[in-house]
Amino acid sequence: MRKLVALGNPAAGGVDGDARRAVLEVLRGGADVEDVVLRSPGDLDAALDAHADRVPVVLGGDGTLHAVVAALLRRGEPAARPVGLVPLGTGNDLARALGVPLEPRAAARIVLDGRERPLDLLVDERGGVVVNAVHIGVGALASERAAPLKPVLRRAAYPAGALIAGVRGRGWRLRVTVDGQVVGDGRRRVLMVGVGNGTSIGGGTPLMPGARPDDGLADVVVSYTVPPWSRLAFALLLRLGRHQRRDDVLTFRAREVRVEGEPAPANADGEPHPPAPRRSWTVHPAAWRLIAPVE
Repeated sequence: MRKLVALGNPAAGGVDGDARRAVLEVLRGGADVEDVVLRSPGDLDAALDAHADRVPVVLGGDGTLHAVVAALLRRGEPAARPVGLVPLGTGNDLARALGVPLEPRAAARIVLDGRERPLDLLVDERGGVVVNAVHIGVGALASERAAPLKPVLRRAAYPAGALIAGVRGRGWRLRVTVDGQVVGDGRRRVLMVGVGNGTSIGGGTPLMPGARPDDGLADVVVSYTVPPWSRLAFALLLRLGRHQRRDDVLTFRAREVRVEGEPAPANADGEPHPPAPRRSWTVHPAAWRLIAPVE
C-alpha cells in the first residue's frame, strides 16, 4: 500500500473544505495517508522531514505545487521523491497541461493509480524554480489586477485582469536572449515575455499551446507593444491560443533564457515577483517526477 502525506492549506483561496475531505476519503480508500495542514512556510519542511518515507501529495494549486517542488530541490530530493497532485487551486495550469482531472475525486484516483512521469524544471539564477510557467510584463500585471477579482470571478478573473493591464500598460525595453542568441535588443518595447514548460497561465489562458513539460526545452513567447486597440485583438487571440500568428509575437524553444533591461514585474506559477532588471532560467530535464494519468 502506497504511503502518502497530504499537504495543503484549507484556508488558501480556491481550496474548498468539502472537496478536501472528499479527496482524503478517496486517498484513504487505497493508501496509508497522513494529513498535514500547511499554515506557515516552515510547516512544509517540517512535514517533509517528519514523513520522509511518504509521497507528498499537493492538495492545492500551482503555487502550492511550486512550493513543494522548491522544497524538494533545496533538500536534494526532487528526482528521488515523486509528487502527487490534486488541483484544488483557482488556476491549476500544470494539471491542465498534464491531463490531471480538475474534478477532485478523479484527481485523487490518479494519485492512487497513475504513473510517475519525469518532468522538466526551470531553475532561475538564484535557485528558484518554475514548474509551469513564468511571465514578465503585462501578464504579471494582469495577475495583480486579477487577485482581488478571484473570489467573485474565479477563473474569469485573469482574463478580466489581462484586459485592464493590457490596455493601460506601456511595455518595457527588454533585451531577450535565448540559448545565447539575442532575439530582442531592447530598442522596441516588449509587452510580455513568457517562459514555460506548461501550456497555459491564469487558469487556462494558452500562452504556450505547443509546450511539452518533458522534452528538455522551454517554450518562449515574446510579445511586442502595439497600440491599445491592437492589444485588444492580441488579448482575444491569446485567450484562443492563436496569438502566435501575429507579426508582433515571436516564439522560440530554448534551454536557457535571459531577460534584462527596465525592471518589470514577473509571475512564476501564479506567485508574484517584484520588478527586477535581470532574470534568467535554465531547463533541468527530467528533474522531478509527478504522478500523472497513464497515457
